[in-house]
Amino acid sequence: MVSMIQNVAVDCADAYGLARFWSAVTGRPVDPEAGPDSRETQVRLTEGPALYFNQVPEPKTVKNRIHLCLRPETSRDREVDRLLALGAAFVADHRNPDGSGWVVLADPEGNEFCVLRSESDRAATTS
Repeated sequence: MVSMIQNVAVDCADAYGLARFWSAVTGRPVDPEAGPDSRETQVRLTEGPALYFNQVPEPKTVKNRIHLCLRPETSRDREVDRLLALGAAFVADHRNPDGSGWVVLADPEGNEFCVLRSESDRAATTS
């Protein structure tokens, strides 16, 4: 027997607000039964586990031990610009002169995530 991953849970101060951010990031809707007063909600992804947002009283205080890594359909740099415009914060730049590497951003509640190279970015640096 094995276990399947149902969701990735994110503790947060504003479940609905953070779900709306991640909905914009992924292009997937927030659970239609959720609203601004919801203490928990989710964003169901096209593939893989759902992103589940659970309102908790304590704030985030340290670096995430688990984080999401995004592989955009567009270029990594264009996606970083889009995510910053949505409300993400810049954390660290691990891009290399040869085009490899990633960028670390944080969502509006400070949860870190990475933006990797897109498939087209990867193809351009290996040809």
